[in-house]
Amino acid sequence: MELEVRHLRALCAIADAGSVRKAALQLGMTQPSLTTQLRRIESAVGGLLFTRGQTGSRPTPLGDSVLSRARPIVAEMTALVTAARDAATGVGGARLRVGSVGSRVVTGWLRRLHARFPDTDISIHIEVSANTLLQLLATNQLDVAFVHETDGFPLHTPAGVERRVLLAREPRFVALAAGHPAAGLPSVGLERLAHDPWIVDPTADHEWAALRRAFTKAGLNPRLLHVRDNITAADLVASGEAVRPCQPTTDPTPGTVLRPLTGTPLTAELSLATRTASLPPQDLTSLFTDLSAAYREAATKNETYREWLRTHGSPLLRGTAGTARRP
Repeated sequence: MELEVRHLRALCAIADAGSVRKAALQLGMTQPSLTTQLRRIESAVGGLLFTRGQTGSRPTPLGDSVLSRARPIVAEMTALVTAARDAATGVGGARLRVGSVGSRVVTGWLRRLHARFPDTDISIHIEVSANTLLQLLATNQLDVAFVHETDGFPLHTPAGVERRVLLAREPRFVALAAGHPAAGLPSVGLERLAHDPWIVDPTADHEWAALRRAFTKAGLNPRLLHVRDNITAADLVASGEAVRPCQPTTDPTPGTVLRPLTGTPLTAELSLATRTASLPPQDLTSLFTDLSAAYREAATKNETYREWLRTHGSPLLRGTAGTARRP
């Protein structure tokens, strides 16, 4: 059996959906048909590509290796087909294809973009993985993307893509149950949470590795729970079954509170990514200005984060976020 693009697309769908059943629905197939196809692909490559458990289907190390090569091929083919269809149908007019990691900032950013570019068709593509967004940029499937880079774990920035830094070091907070013994503290040290299971999303770039590194540095070894579903994760935190690292702009769900981590052991760099010279300089400046304003709005609405920014003398409260460029 020779692998075709449709086979690679199926593998990517299973990895992104987290289960064969969900992937089959997205692909318009039956679950048995996709399962059979997966078995044939695994037979062709000579090994198991996914393990199946209570949390769904997860790539094996071999699966990760195959997916790392499959995603660029699928992205290139998708870009080729999209460009060909646009050329064939004469699609025209102004459009802006925006990508972002999941963030409370997105809504405010889109609101500003619609007001600034009222005659532009603006679309939004949300991904857990910033590396995926950068690849979509490189293959001309996005025009601009808001990405996060975990400190110590650089993103792979493709050739022809540049990033403009919005915030060099955004702290990661922790979400915990309102009744947790540490919930009343102004900040929480990792040692106070060493006996709590920590929820991580295995599809998020380096989240597991960064958390593991922080605990290893502190001489701790907590149990990690791999949970991809946000609703389930929120329920586990609210019930006191686990805690969870989160962005500081996150709104706490019912029964939970957000607290800074003492010493800020987990941080991320936030940036706006574009293809080199793909947008006029004035448009890129406008996009960055609107993203900065949206971030300040989300940051200052969150009482816990606003106090953290005030305590640390952040320039965000003065409206002067960083604007450095780097490839």
